[in-house]
Formats: sequence, C-alpha cells, structure tokens
Amino acid sequence: MRGLSFARSFTLLFLLSSVTSAAHAGTLLVEPQTIAEWKAVYGRVEARDSVPARARIGGTVIDLKVTEGDQVKAGDVIASVNDDKIEFQVAAIDAQLLGLRASMDNAQSELARGEELIKRGVTTAQRLDALRTQVDVIRNQIAAAEAQRSVVVQQGKEGAVLAPVAGTVLSVPVTRDAVILAGETIATIGGGGFFLRLAIPERHADLLKENASIEIEGGDGQNRSGRLAKIYPEIDNGRVVADVEVDDLPTGFVNKRLLVRVPVGERDALLVPSAALASRYGTDFLTVRRGDATAERAVITARPITIDGVVMSEIVSGLAAGDEVVIP
Repeated sequence: MRGLSFARSFTLLFLLSSVTSAAHAGTLLVEPQTIAEWKAVYGRVEARDSVPARARIGGTVIDLKVTEGDQVKAGDVIASVNDDKIEFQVAAIDAQLLGLRASMDNAQSELARGEELIKRGVTTAQRLDALRTQVDVIRNQIAAAEAQRSVVVQQGKEGAVLAPVAGTVLSVPVTRDAVILAGETIATIGGGGFFLRLAIPERHADLLKENASIEIEGGDGQNRSGRLAKIYPEIDNGRVVADVEVDDLPTGFVNKRLLVRVPVGERDALLVPSAALASRYGTDFLTVRRGDATAERAVITARPITIDGVVMSEIVSGLAAGDEVVIP
C-alpha cells in the first residue's frame, strides 16, 4: 500500500510539473503563409566558354604537352605541328634569292658600264634606260622572294598550337605523331569560369524570374545557394535553358549533374517551428491548446525550410488555420 501511494504521488507531481511547464511555454497561432513553390531539376556544371585550340597548319603532331584536366594560360604552347615541306620551300626560295642577287650584281655592273659609255657618247640613252629598268625589275623580284620567304617562315612558326583562353583542358582528340590538317582541333579548353546550366520544362517558363534564389545540392554533402543569372529566350525541345551563378561551385568534373530546386510560383502553407515537433515511433506530434487545456495531435510534415534563420516545418495534415500550437 505504501508503494502504491508513493507511485500515485509521483504521478500527480509529474502531471503538475507538466501543466506548469505548459503554462510557461509560448504559443503560436497558425495562419497560412505564402511560400515559394519549388521545382526539382538537374543542372550541369559547364564552362562559360568552351573554345577549341586549332592547328594553324597541317602536318604531324611532334609534341603534345597537355592532357585532359590540365590547367593552361592564354598563349601557352600546348602542342607543336611540323610540316617537312616548309623547310624545302625555304630552301627553294633561298636558292632563288641567290640567283636573283647574282643577276642584280650583273645588272648593276651593266648599268655602271652604260653610264660610262653614255658620257663618251658611245651608247644611246635608250640603251641606258633599258639597263635601269632591268635593275629595278630584279630588285622587285628580290623583294617579292624575300616576302615569300617570310610567309613560309611564319607558317613554320605557326606550327606551335596556342591556348586561346585560360582554363581547363576538357578534351584532347589527337595523339602524338598523328597527321592533321589545318584547322583541326588539338584540344578543347573550358574557360571564363564555371556555372550551372538548367533545362526547365516550358510550362514553367512564365514563372521563372532572373536573380531568383536557387537551392543546390552540391553532391558533397553541402547545400549551396545560387542566383538565376540568365534565362535564354529560345525554347529548345520543350525546355527553357537558364544559367545559374554559384559561389564555390564544385568544378572537379565538367558536365556533372547536380540537383537544383527552382522557384516556379507561390502557394499558401501552414508552418510551425521544427522545435515544436516531437517525434515518437516514427510519428510527429504537436501540442495544441484549446482554452486552458492542451492535447497532442499527430501531424504529417513536409520538407523543412528555413525562414529568417528559423527552421520551419510545413504541416501537410493534422493542423488547421487558427489552431494554437504550444512552442517549448
């Protein structure tokens, strides 16, 4: 009997303490609040500029200095292309120049002799003009050959393939000792920074707004936020293309897919602080006050959201507008 009376006293004390704590707890009058309606889509990590580094001459790749994933700067030599015909062309022009210079020496000698003869009255002025014309013609031929030689030498220098922009090497479709033509791509370089590109169903096109905040799951356990920077006006294959700028975007893999939540409208919802929820046996409970009495009510919740730094839970079922929820 003494043990039973002790148990009743303990139960009474526990109930009194519960009533006292509930009396001192705060309450929240639940009213519908307007929240954003989110659409979950996948975005791809893409480089802002994807520029091919092309060979300026045809020939054989004798040196390849980069591979996928390497970082390069604008103007770096990433490969060398050699064309053996260029050396033969330079040698042919050099031989042509030697012949022209010999002809020039002979023509100048003839001109000097003609000038001496014209002073003595032995030759005619017509003959002297012909000699001068011959010297001018050979001089111009030498200038043309030298210009042609400069062009061929410059072609040889253009065998160095330069990186057009600073960034990451995305692909290298050729190998060393491969034979390529002028204009073929040696490597593709992604530069200008990285961003997320989204493809959103066109039914949400009119609901998208530039500079809207975007929620991103980084795939590394960290959630990030971004900004809807640009919405393209063309609909491609039933989808609207948009770009999202994100700070600290994971760029280890280009074209990696990340889960993104985009605001596509607004709706009313019943929200309570997540701290007011009590979970037991996989079910969430809220303490609801009616007059002076309180009672627990089972509720169904949706994904928590953060509003002004407070984690709130949306109540899908079990609560109605106007209910007074006890907040511990």
